[in-house]
Amino acid sequence: MTDNITRAAEVLKSHRESIDRLDAILVYTLGERFKHTQAVGALKAEHALPPSDPTREAAQIARLEDLATEADLDPEFAKNFLNFIIQEVIQHHKKHTE
Repeated sequence: MTDNITRAAEVLKSHRESIDRLDAILVYTLGERFKHTQAVGALKAEHALPPSDPTREAAQIARLEDLATEADLDPEFAKNFLNFIIQEVIQHHKKHTE
């Protein structure tokens, strides 16, 4: 019994270490993504372009849903996640135009 608990604790620790690494990857990836979207926002403001692009947003959502399906991730979750990011980006872009 103790061997099973010890093994379970080792497996749990390994999963948690992987989750921690993946969380770090997500944070750094989002940081990099926002650097690019800030540059896009500045460019849009400089050229008086609208802060949002509904056509691109719809295409990105469809693309992410497909990627989610391929990755065995709930496409609705992926869509909601991208919508959240898009709204944050739009808010940043609007700040450039105010």
